[in-house]
Amino acid sequence: MKYCLLLPLALAACAPATSTRNADAAAPTRHIRTAGTVAVEANTLDRHHWQLESATDRSGGRIDALFARADKPLQLDFTNGRLGVANACNRLGGSYTIERGRLDLGHMMQTMMACADPKLMALDGAIRERLEGHPRIDLQDAGDTPRLTLRTDAGDTLVFAGRPTAAMRYGSEGETVFLEVAARKKPCSHPLIRDMQCLQVRERHYDANGLASGTPGEWHPLYQDIEGYTHEDGIRSVLRVKRYAVKHPPADAPSSAYVLDMVVESERAEP
Repeated sequence: MKYCLLLPLALAACAPATSTRNADAAAPTRHIRTAGTVAVEANTLDRHHWQLESATDRSGGRIDALFARADKPLQLDFTNGRLGVANACNRLGGSYTIERGRLDLGHMMQTMMACADPKLMALDGAIRERLEGHPRIDLQDAGDTPRLTLRTDAGDTLVFAGRPTAAMRYGSEGETVFLEVAARKKPCSHPLIRDMQCLQVRERHYDANGLASGTPGEWHPLYQDIEGYTHEDGIRSVLRVKRYAVKHPPADAPSSAYVLDMVVESERAEP
């Protein structure tokens, strides 16, 4: 069985986007004014992944619908004026601005995957409803773990913990590349790891319309993991990843790091 995301959408996400309230709105808001009087730089949001830490309703009860994935919390990503939602059933996203202390989203788009778990399917609507309801926004940037709080008019309070993005950790925006990952690992030689098994990868290229272009690169072993990607034996995938240069890597460590951005295509290979 083969699962594909809309590749033009994947490619479009590689380009800078403007923050708009609608298609004709102007430049992105550069500051967020919190519930207090201190203005916080908007790029503070860009520097972190915001993972849902707690969610309570007006009476203080936990909103279980927002925790359908025990393994991965809902995650918000603010990049170049766009808000993306990860770890639901589908990926959701849209342009945003901050107006008078409220999050104002434009029309949100989403992928169209179906999930077998009804609770996971419902998760898309549960987070979308709260984000599109113009929640009040509050950012506490003190300490090692900043926190972003959204409060809806219905009385829901969502608290997200900030985790540094790869760009922040590696000190650059990185390079976007597409890697095809073969269905099965193969033995590879490593001076420090006995009986090592490596992913087999090759670079892929696409035009602006999302169509394959050029000739794929040569297959070669990847002597490292792709951060955020878990390989399943027998599944061939095409990944959109960010490649970062690692400054001053330890001896025998790779000079580049790969971080998963999106699974563009996935299918089970024939035995």
